[in-house]
Amino acid sequence: MEFKKGDKVAVLDDVLEGYVLKIEADKVYIETTDGFEMDFNREELVKIETSIDVMPGDVDFDEVLKEKKLPPKPKSRRIKPKERNLPPMEVDLHIEKLTRSSRGMSNHDMLNLQMETAKRQLEFAISKRIQKIVFIHGVGEGVLKAELDFFLGRYDNLKFYDADYQKYGLGATEVYIFQNT
Repeated sequence: MEFKKGDKVAVLDDVLEGYVLKIEADKVYIETTDGFEMDFNREELVKIETSIDVMPGDVDFDEVLKEKKLPPKPKSRRIKPKERNLPPMEVDLHIEKLTRSSRGMSNHDMLNLQMETAKRQLEFAISKRIQKIVFIHGVGEGVLKAELDFFLGRYDNLKFYDADYQKYGLGATEVYIFQNT
């Protein structure tokens, strides 16, 4: 039987298997699965599988480890100070954002809807421990802003002030809610 380096072989009269290391005349040198080097006559061996690409002793462990290593974690995105302080919650109180149509609604009805929305959203933010909320009320005649200021003034656990001018212009109020830990 013909053997070549890398063939997996078994010994006929023994319970031994291994891989062919080299062949010299009638002698076949194998490395057993237990790691021992032994030599046998060609007639004492039988081929189990054809040659393998990598011999057990030729394994490059650094290469195997490199394949097994996890890829490096992506670097976390650095949050700029401005982004860190962005309010997590915005509530637009413009009437067209709150109802499909304001036809047939009086100014009083519209103001009530806007204030109910503001109250509901503020209570939600307090219950969910959201620290900042911005109410976008627009400029207009200032009636909604005045109502909002009066409403917010009744709370002890918050402060309110004009929101970032660059982002909202004059038509927004930012509310900071103090969290009781």
